[in-house]
Amino acid sequence: MRIHVVDHPLVAHKLTTLRDARTDSPTFRRLADELVTLLAYEATRDVRTEQVDVHTPVAKTTGVRLARPRPLIVPILRAGLGMLDGMMRVLPTAEAGFLGLIRDEETLQPSTYANRLPEDLSGRQVYVLDPMLATGGTLVAAIRELIRRGADDVTAICLLAAPEGTEAVEHELAGAPVTVVTAAMDERLNDVGYIVPGLGDAGDRMYGTA
Repeated sequence: MRIHVVDHPLVAHKLTTLRDARTDSPTFRRLADELVTLLAYEATRDVRTEQVDVHTPVAKTTGVRLARPRPLIVPILRAGLGMLDGMMRVLPTAEAGFLGLIRDEETLQPSTYANRLPEDLSGRQVYVLDPMLATGGTLVAAIRELIRRGADDVTAICLLAAPEGTEAVEHELAGAPVTVVTAAMDERLNDVGYIVPGLGDAGDRMYGTA
């Protein structure tokens, strides 16, 4: 597994405002969207392309275009949905699948409540959107499902990660073709599984507690 922490002043600036407890939901959603777009540039550095000939107004030249099959973007509901537009801004021709996972607040174990994914993901690059890589259980469950369907290149984009979460993903998915791209690696998890210093519950801060 590869872990890439994006070191860029604009990323750090937007993340700082997301952390601030005074940031309201509309501002939080907008900044999360902007931050994902910045992370997406790094996450798609190895996106598959193919050569193509084009005619400019001056001459013929060779360029590249995204290869087929098209990449698949999979937000983990509900908080991952707030990252989808920012990702599709960078990959507008990608397709989107959806995976709903909920974490038991006592056992911290995830369970699936919604699944809208293609049956066959063979040969497709998949980008998973999960704001918080905390215990790692949700991300591990999601990636296992993608690999079961044939995905051989999975990149997870997270606003924040904790060491415990990345260690869990690396241990549970040993040998799997997984990359994690995040804006920051925080200190630790607290006793209820929240990232410290973190930014709180990303879903609640985006959409409220309903």
